[in-house]
Amino acid sequence: MEYFRKIIRFAKPYKLYAIGNIIANIFYALFGTLAMVSLFPMLSVLFGETEPITTKPDWSTSVNIKEYAENYLNYFVTLKSQEGEGDALIYMVGLVIIMFFLKNFFSYLAMYFITFLRNGVLKDLRNVLYDKTIDLPISFYSEKRKGDTIARITSDVLEIQHSFLSILELIVREPLTIIFTIITMVLISAKLTIFVFIFLPVSGFLISLIGKSLKRKSDKVQKEQGYFLSILEETLGGLKIIKGFNAEKIFGTKFRASTSRFYKFSNSLLNRQNLASPTSEFLGITVIGILLWYGGQMVLVEKTLQPELFITYMGLAYQILTPAKAISKASYGVKKGNAAAERILEIIETENPLKDKVDAIDKDGFNSEIKFENISFKYENEFVLKDFSLTIPKGKTIALVGQSGSGKSTLANLITRFYDVNSGRITIDNIDIKDLTKKSLRAQLGIVTQDAILFNDTIKNNMLLGAENASEEEIIEALKVANAWEFVKELPLGIETNIGDAGGKLSGGQKQRLSIARAVLKNPPIMVLDEATSALDTESERMVQIALENMMKNRTSLVIAHRLSTIQKADAIVVLQKGEIIEQGKHHELLAKNGTYKKLVQMQSLG
Repeated sequence: MEYFRKIIRFAKPYKLYAIGNIIANIFYALFGTLAMVSLFPMLSVLFGETEPITTKPDWSTSVNIKEYAENYLNYFVTLKSQEGEGDALIYMVGLVIIMFFLKNFFSYLAMYFITFLRNGVLKDLRNVLYDKTIDLPISFYSEKRKGDTIARITSDVLEIQHSFLSILELIVREPLTIIFTIITMVLISAKLTIFVFIFLPVSGFLISLIGKSLKRKSDKVQKEQGYFLSILEETLGGLKIIKGFNAEKIFGTKFRASTSRFYKFSNSLLNRQNLASPTSEFLGITVIGILLWYGGQMVLVEKTLQPELFITYMGLAYQILTPAKAISKASYGVKKGNAAAERILEIIETENPLKDKVDAIDKDGFNSEIKFENISFKYENEFVLKDFSLTIPKGKTIALVGQSGSGKSTLANLITRFYDVNSGRITIDNIDIKDLTKKSLRAQLGIVTQDAILFNDTIKNNMLLGAENASEEEIIEALKVANAWEFVKELPLGIETNIGDAGGKLSGGQKQRLSIARAVLKNPPIMVLDEATSALDTESERMVQIALENMMKNRTSLVIAHRLSTIQKADAIVVLQKGEIIEQGKHHELLAKNGTYKKLVQMQSLG
């Protein structure tokens, strides 16, 4: 129940709906019992067993509530019988219809209220999960499959609705139905009711045995679903490679193996779950059968129970079966839902190691310099950067070059605080970036990555990620600076053109220029360019390079370069090797040194 308590807190904003549901369920349970009891006077009239009473019963002279109710009913029937037996029967049938109508009216009302509560919890749960998914650091997802996260937000949340939240429907209605019914059964015949309760614990024990392994089986199903969703997500993302390498069979085999395991786990889980309803019904009918024998003895042999009361009693006893079945089914649902709740809460309760400090500063603007002060960093075991120091004065362009794995892109990840340094510190205007709010830090930065990350939307909406309230004129101006307006204005709908999934309708150079335009529109004082031209052909590179030079005017820029031809105008070039600076200077100074930088330039020239 620990997970249930944690999930149920999401129901607090909808407590008025919960109260409405509880009130409606109380009346449902009450009229559900009265509906069955109302059959008794009708049966009395039909069997002619009503004892004529012409004087209105007095409560003070009655032995108990049962005797008073019977006498009052007989008085009413006697009164109406004087007008004719048919009239009495019409009144009795009317009474039965009214009771069943009220029962079903309150049933609908209870479901009406619970619908808002269930769907509200579902909405809030998904929103919290999505917010947490965005809030968690990038390092969290380097160890997780994307498909598994998608499965938690979709199918696991639905499982919560089908299991935990279904209990909210039962938590008042079914127990109250059972309580009201049992009270009425005791009033009819205490002896017969005690006999029933000898068999109920045995039934409950047998039913509970079925549900014990449901959580474990459900956990396997949900994990496997996350795995095959991951394969699907990877397949869609890498379709060109899969087709290009004729790897359809490899991925098809992996996917089929996963769906086969899902098939096996699901069958095992559902067969166990499906056993619940027939088992509880069979055990219930067994109890009813024993009741028929024992109650029949009381009616036919002992003559201690009226036939019409016994039939009403049997109706009440059978009425207990439905809520009892629902409660046993819900208990299986809780066990099944526990696995889903555990997976959801794992994300919700994960602490973000990069969260803002309580007294974090909201920095507005950039005044003097960025400093990397003796920083060291490792992703896992081996340090990528070791005791690294560098100063980037305001308005200067600093380029980082070096072989793959030398730590260039890591510096971009650290200054944007996608990761935190293991030791040392990074400062902006002599303030440690850990002391700044992440939002205000990233507001100072514009990022252009090697892979132009665009979204399946219009050019305008992709641009507005940089500046939410930018005007159309400002968007067009940013596109011109990024050398992108020339192709955008030729598109059928201009900036309102949808660019497809990941910008698939555009060429590599066009996508990169759009991502530069987005950074220009944001107009940040600091630019971080992570190998922004390395994936482009020569012509596209030339266009993008002009766009980058336009963008970097009057800005502080950290440029991570693979193609050295793009950074010759930088104020300083820093050469990295295994996380350490081995050379530093301007382009011509480094060539004169005849060191590593010159070798890199010569290698690219030969290439």
